[in-house]
Amino acid sequence: MIENFDITGMSCAACSAHVEKCVGETAGVKNVSVNLLQNSMRVEYDEGVVSADGIIKAVESGGYGASVKGAEKTAAADKRETKSNTKQRIILSVIFLVLLMYISMGHMWGAPGLSVFDRPENYVAFAFTQFLLTLPVIGVNFKYFSNGFRQLIRRSPNMDSLIAIGSAAAEIYGIVTIYALSRAVGMGDLVSAHGYVMNLYFESASMILTLITIGKYLEERAKGRTSEAIERLVKLMPDTAVVLKDGKEVMAPIDSIVPGDVVIVKAGAQIPLDGVVISGNASVDESAVTGESIPVEKSAGDEVTGATISRSGYITVKVTRTGSDTTLSKIIELVSDAASSKAPIARLADKIAGIFVPIVICIALVVFIVWMATTRDFKTAFNMAVSVLVISCPCALGLATPTAIMVGTGRGADMGVLFKNAEALEMLHKVDTIVFDKTGTITEGKPYVTDIIPNGVNELDLLMTAGAIEKLSEHPLSKAISEKCAKFRLPEAVDFKQLEGRGLSAAIGGKTVLAGNMRLMKENGIDVPDNEDLANQGKTQLYFARDNKYIGTIAVADKLKENSVNAIKVLKSMKIRAIMITGDNKAAASAIASSVGIDEVIAGVMPADKDMHIRELQKNGSKVAMVGDGINDAPALMRADVGIAIGAGTDIAIESADVVLMHSDINDVAGAVSLSRAVIKNIKENLFWAFFYNVLGIPIAAGVLMPFFGISLNPMIGAFAMSCSSVFVVSNALRLKMFKYDKNIENKEEKKTMKETFRINGMMCSHCTGRVSDALNALDGVSAEVSLDNGGMAVVTMDEGVSRDLIINTIIAAGYEVVE
Repeated sequence: MIENFDITGMSCAACSAHVEKCVGETAGVKNVSVNLLQNSMRVEYDEGVVSADGIIKAVESGGYGASVKGAEKTAAADKRETKSNTKQRIILSVIFLVLLMYISMGHMWGAPGLSVFDRPENYVAFAFTQFLLTLPVIGVNFKYFSNGFRQLIRRSPNMDSLIAIGSAAAEIYGIVTIYALSRAVGMGDLVSAHGYVMNLYFESASMILTLITIGKYLEERAKGRTSEAIERLVKLMPDTAVVLKDGKEVMAPIDSIVPGDVVIVKAGAQIPLDGVVISGNASVDESAVTGESIPVEKSAGDEVTGATISRSGYITVKVTRTGSDTTLSKIIELVSDAASSKAPIARLADKIAGIFVPIVICIALVVFIVWMATTRDFKTAFNMAVSVLVISCPCALGLATPTAIMVGTGRGADMGVLFKNAEALEMLHKVDTIVFDKTGTITEGKPYVTDIIPNGVNELDLLMTAGAIEKLSEHPLSKAISEKCAKFRLPEAVDFKQLEGRGLSAAIGGKTVLAGNMRLMKENGIDVPDNEDLANQGKTQLYFARDNKYIGTIAVADKLKENSVNAIKVLKSMKIRAIMITGDNKAAASAIASSVGIDEVIAGVMPADKDMHIRELQKNGSKVAMVGDGINDAPALMRADVGIAIGAGTDIAIESADVVLMHSDINDVAGAVSLSRAVIKNIKENLFWAFFYNVLGIPIAAGVLMPFFGISLNPMIGAFAMSCSSVFVVSNALRLKMFKYDKNIENKEEKKTMKETFRINGMMCSHCTGRVSDALNALDGVSAEVSLDNGGMAVVTMDEGVSRDLIINTIIAAGYEVVE
């Protein structure tokens, strides 16, 4: 069983790594993935060995809270409440921090009202006032201490532990200093007392907590924007619907509707759930689900999808799917699962995060000992150690991958490209070979009549005869001919028979009519021509005979999808190898492949053998994606490194795939690859920054540059830098929201042009040059500069394909002569 959980108490990558370890070691748990960005966990476990409660206890044993994931709306409300609490904490922290900074440092700037604290007898009051002002800041941010020290005691320190140790050390140091200050004042040692009062560190403790809280708030706001795509999808779901009960229209909550109920949809209203139209007509805007901007006409018998909008008309719909079974719910689930899953590239960051905090604490201790040993200056050693603690940021490491995955999958959903997991999103950028199924993927999967070749009869007679017999068959080729003849009043066909593997027979007007393939004609001794040109074009030839006399051929072919040619060109420009796989014969397959621009064809493949050919490509070192739409594509989709299903295909193909193209447009294959590349690039940028920040920041905080350049960081600057690093990583991931893929951008080829000069006789003035110039520049693909130089000339720039004869004839038509 797979279950999703909400996790509370996590603050950094060390937390998520610890939760993952606690749950992963639980008996019966097969796989666990913790998402720091969403504070969620996805667990695959054996119900016979462990329950959801057992998993929750495992999380709690690690010091965190867990619950089975609730509704998205509840989660959203919790996020809003958390954000509100954080705002209040920031406001209170800032108010008391400003007062503290005013009192502790205001005298340096001559601030009014502080002269009383300059007197030695008031030094203790000065220090104690600062201590009191830190207490509200500590109080509203006490969760850092409770969580940080709890995890430290459990030997799983996290980011909160670093903050708690650093700020607590500064606070405790200040308290100890108050006692030392009191003793010095009491003994009359005013020099020592002045030294103590200038090094209290209360402002450092408050500043660390305030800056970290502000950074967390900014980080949460940025993280919230990463899930906007899912929230938009959730908002598409209506809360109520008009249900027809006992002949009356009743407004009912969407949750109360069950399959079989009949709902009424009026113009301008949302279709609440998936169903089938039982009466009426409507023009339905399906752009929210399919991305298709043109409304689709719906009438009795047509399927409709929940969350789409009726732009005009009135229909009654019998509900077929509700709740999590609806199309929109499945899309939301796909996007959520993909955003929550973990990409392989994240494993390195997770391993480092798991040991990062203990290493930082050890480094801080070493730094303190080294500086104490070399300088005998407690203040300097203390500063350096606390700076190391607060500048170290495992958050950036933990957020580097999930933020980019979340934004990337959301952007994909906006584009109509649904990634089912983060692994597919990562793997797709490595793909160098894409195998396309032919029917329904490259072609429309629906045959059309392409050629009508009568023999001894006129075209109308052939079509009337063909239409009369083919309309009685359900074969796809028969339907193509029936559609062609739909406008005719066809004669009646009787004694209809289907001849297995050969064709059809019937009596029309007292005459026997045969319709079928070459085998049927030969069996009946009918001599028919085999048109090799049609065969080479991949067209299927249907032969017709009346009373054993051949009367003509009708050729049928599957039409290429409108965007197929462009899609293949784009993939080639991206250095991706395109292959077509089909059960068609070699000649027909090659014809289709050639017309679409595919150079490699695997033809005559049985449905069960498609995955075998995928395996062969993989054995040769290729990273293979398979694009298909049918039941017979499912094994190959699963076998490929990345399976891509056309959205209009079967449910089995979609279930077997890793990526679903909702628009059923194979142009989106290149779009998915481009998005994958952009996401992986973004993840690498984030990981580089997270590693670079710590590699650079920790040594500087430790004082490595102090002996050489006098550069060091105080704890307040360290806290600010720590907050900035996380915000930077999330903000960088948010750039993916601006990712755009122009489906034709890679296909825009530079037009080749040529320039020629024509000597013209007869031009005498500017009116003449103007007349010739207007005539030439009116031509498509032509730009001309006409002058009286050298007796009259035209310098013409023309696109490749524009003939010189056209230029000459245009000049002559304007009334002048071309002499050279």
